[in-house]
Amino acid sequence: MTEAKEILLVTGLSGAGKSTVLRTLEDLGWETVDNLPLRLLDRLLGSPPAEGAEDGQRPLALGIDARTRDFDPERIVKRIKRLRDDHGYDIGTLFLDCSGAELERRYSETRRRHPLALDRPASDGIARERELLAPLRRWANRLIDTTDLSANELAQQVRETFGGEGLGEPTLAVMSFGFARGVPRNADLVFDMRFLRNPHWDEALRPGTGLDPDVAAYVAADPAYEAAIRQIEDLLILLLPRYRAEGKAYVTIAFGCTGGRHRSVHVADRVARRLHDAGFSPTVAHRDLGAAPQDSLEGAPRSGLG
Repeated sequence: MTEAKEILLVTGLSGAGKSTVLRTLEDLGWETVDNLPLRLLDRLLGSPPAEGAEDGQRPLALGIDARTRDFDPERIVKRIKRLRDDHGYDIGTLFLDCSGAELERRYSETRRRHPLALDRPASDGIARERELLAPLRRWANRLIDTTDLSANELAQQVRETFGGEGLGEPTLAVMSFGFARGVPRNADLVFDMRFLRNPHWDEALRPGTGLDPDVAAYVAADPAYEAAIRQIEDLLILLLPRYRAEGKAYVTIAFGCTGGRHRSVHVADRVARRLHDAGFSPTVAHRDLGAAPQDSLEGAPRSGLG
């Protein structure tokens, strides 16, 4: 049997936020399964790891509530004990609680019926479910009361509790592009490098790219270069952990110049190295690096700067 590093049962009152928790855990790198019939649990744990789990040790979150087929809280507790004691799984239970009045308000706003009160007031279903789930609530080693939490606040609490080191890091991309060929649609942060002097207007440098040392040296010799790029790097190092805390899955940082072959390429390459040295893992792409130089795209050269 493939042993999971960690198994978390996510349960609680319907409407208390189970779907939000499972989505957030999935964003953090967990494998998530919702409403799995209890009789299929052993088969799931014995199956090969999901695609993308490099070592088969990706944490597993199981959503279980009163809608789950074969739902029996006492039997679930016994199964948890057996998996923990007989197979050595690290199993935890997260119970999501919420006040009855708040649950009634949520069902009223969404116009959904409570799963245990399809033809009766939601309050009846809430009371019945609270009694039914009592064994799981007593057993749970983690409890979150979502009465006063928005969906975003609940997701943030889950990230803080379960977002272990290495999980939930945004996929970070640094790219260069040419404004003359269009701004990339997926860019989260765009920095305009057209304030730097343009190597395109130096005939010896025009055929090269920002990856060539002579072109890079030309760009870096601009008086505004060092102070501006260093401030951009410092800003990114400040912002990226905040994006992670907000649960952003992808962050794309784009540097543009006119043609996308010289200034933006050099700056993107430099900033990516600085971010790597700061502990991030960016990928680097140069969208317009292979485009041919065109005077018509570059505009007129600035006097004295080339």
